[in-house]
Amino acid sequence: MEGVAVVGVDLAKSVFQVHGIDEQGEVVLRRKLSRSKLLSFFANLPGCLVGMETCASANYWARELIGLGHEVRLMPPQYVKPYVKRSKNDASDAEAICEAVTRPTMRFVGVKSTEQQSVLVLHRTRLMLTRQRTQIGNAIRAHLAEFGIVAPVGRLGFDRLIAVITDKSDQRVPTSARACLSMLVDQHRLVLAHLLETDRAIRVHSRASELGRRLQEIPGVGPLVASALVTTVPDPHVFKTGRSLSAWLGLVPRQNSSGGKERLGGITKAGDTYLRKMLFVGAMAVIRHAERYGTRKPWLIKLLSRRHPRIAAVALANKIGRIAWALMTSGERYREPVIA
Repeated sequence: MEGVAVVGVDLAKSVFQVHGIDEQGEVVLRRKLSRSKLLSFFANLPGCLVGMETCASANYWARELIGLGHEVRLMPPQYVKPYVKRSKNDASDAEAICEAVTRPTMRFVGVKSTEQQSVLVLHRTRLMLTRQRTQIGNAIRAHLAEFGIVAPVGRLGFDRLIAVITDKSDQRVPTSARACLSMLVDQHRLVLAHLLETDRAIRVHSRASELGRRLQEIPGVGPLVASALVTTVPDPHVFKTGRSLSAWLGLVPRQNSSGGKERLGGITKAGDTYLRKMLFVGAMAVIRHAERYGTRKPWLIKLLSRRHPRIAAVALANKIGRIAWALMTSGERYREPVIA
């Protein structure tokens, strides 16, 4: 136990696999631990390097082990997979994690604090509520269409359908169907109320930090994007350049190059899906404003002249991510580009 220098932990719900090596790379530890015994085991272990995959509960265990005096590094699972030997099992996964964490070229993920994870729970809850709002709205439209009642797309059209459901004198909707649709209307109103609460909380969080206020000065970055950036990227210095952040978000072209010939495809769609979607929505807002009222950004004007607006939005989202990284690492404020 005293000679353990590096430990790989394969996380799970109840049973954890531990694999440890010494400074010479010799295997000195192979053990299966229950959830209740994991912390006590590491409490009796001298301070060492601990590697884990970024999965459910990884940030919690990382914070606990850091509190015990260990150095913890989190890695994306796809970067650990090449080190798995032969058949996959818990012991092989722990050994692969132990091997991968010692590689000098390995890329690691920052450990999130409890406050940052709380804000991420807020964002995930808002995302779920948004999907439920759409689901309930589509259900109400579909059920009323069975009785020949339709309305235009949008909120005003949906309000007309709600008026039909609440109007008991309207004979087009049977009584039994009206009772069920009234339940859906009540559920829709409850979801809208919860959405307003989450939006308000996210807005307060984005304005509370000085970094969040600076990020909102970037065109296309609102309270949602600023709050998501601050919490999802706890340490921007993990990325060497702004392009590294864009690549982590999946906003760079997928490469299939060989023999000196470059072949570029669509974006990789790697990394955080929620943050990438928020950046894309912000970029589309900038493009819609430019199409309606014009813009002083020559780069965006040239791009829109030769590319579809959605393709231009992906490129603009990439640029917004790079600008955000520059502001997060330098501490400066956003400045509009000056036309030469």
